[in-house]
Amino acid sequence: MRITASAVAGCTGGVLVGGDAEATGLSFDTRTLAEGEAFVAIVAQRDGHDHLPAAAASGAPFAIVARGRAVASLPCVEVDDTVEALAAVGSMCRDALGAVPVIGITGSAGKTSTKDFVLAVLRAGLGSVHGAHKSFNNDVGVPVTLAAAPEESRAVVVEMGMRGHGEITRLCRVARPTVGIVTIVGDAHSDRVGGVDGVARAKSELPASLPIDGTAVLNGDDARVRAMAAVTAARVVTYGTGVDNDVRVTTLSVDSEGRHTVEFSHAGVTAAAKVGAPGAHMAMNACAAVATGIVLGVSLEVAAAAVGDVHLAGQRMQWLTAPSGARVLDDSYNANSSSMEAALRTVAAVGTGRRLAVLGAMAELEDPAAAHAAVARIASGLGITVLPLETDLYGAPAMGLDDVVAAVGGIGAGDVVLVKGSRSSRTERVVSALLGAGG
Repeated sequence: MRITASAVAGCTGGVLVGGDAEATGLSFDTRTLAEGEAFVAIVAQRDGHDHLPAAAASGAPFAIVARGRAVASLPCVEVDDTVEALAAVGSMCRDALGAVPVIGITGSAGKTSTKDFVLAVLRAGLGSVHGAHKSFNNDVGVPVTLAAAPEESRAVVVEMGMRGHGEITRLCRVARPTVGIVTIVGDAHSDRVGGVDGVARAKSELPASLPIDGTAVLNGDDARVRAMAAVTAARVVTYGTGVDNDVRVTTLSVDSEGRHTVEFSHAGVTAAAKVGAPGAHMAMNACAAVATGIVLGVSLEVAAAAVGDVHLAGQRMQWLTAPSGARVLDDSYNANSSSMEAALRTVAAVGTGRRLAVLGAMAELEDPAAAHAAVARIASGLGITVLPLETDLYGAPAMGLDDVVAAVGGIGAGDVVLVKGSRSSRTERVVSALLGAGG
């Protein structure tokens, strides 16, 4: 999307220092800034203003900076607060999209995978559809996603994360979604909002923000999500395995890698498909995407075919092969109780040999001891051995990275290892070690 420095100054109440310039998007990281993207100097763990020379060298046509911090090397728009300015620019870009539908996705688990399925379905049915390449789901990521939308976009898909009450409402003011998907309510970030019921209230801000001519796409199998129908003025479409859902998914078979062949049904029409990612929860995410496609005019047959050709973001339910021949299920991006159980059940359904789970701690839970103990019981009941990475919350002594690699040291063909944990656990270290350690 074309964005001029003068337009940014106008919508933010900022001051343009230097000549006008035009950008094709926004970036807040000079390491990934593409030529033509304007740079936004965010002050967080790092001060983005320190990287203005690098932004200029990378081809940024202008920058958005705090007042008094303009540099001579490129035009700058000085504003009171760069994050607030980013929201204003995102809103301006949403204005430019006009009647183009914006699909917002939230939930305690499955946001990014559902986004990937939705993109696959809508691209198959509508053509040019834009969505973030990464989990850009906050006050910075949502405006950046909107600004990157090509002018020919026929739909835009954004994720909406939650770390407190009011955050999703704030994101909705910027993105103004016309379709809102809620995947599941779980214990992720429950320590910030007063437990799982508080999570439900926070997630319900998305359907509550939809316009009367919009559509809420709700997981009808989750009681807390289904109840969100009461807070929205929009039309409600439910999806799930239950017979009372508007769009239903039924598993027909499961292959050796946990991928489900399913039948989708809607309004008396059925279509079979093999979901392109392992796990029953991925079949549910695919169903959410199929329901969204139907809402936006994609046929059930086209939508069903598309979910078999999805490309998920990295570190999410991806099968890798260790040098020994053992299979590693890399789901290391993040974790909460719901996603842990889903991944464990996927592992339990595949393989012919040992089943191991290298699990890091789950962060930001209201009752971490109970949540981790519950995951340990599920693993035990499924016959999966837990190797706890640097935590004793699973009821066994904590193991360091080298200890984990040594413990997994005899795995081979037929054996399966799940690797999963919250971002703070950095369980991706285990994946790298296992793939490079000869098993």
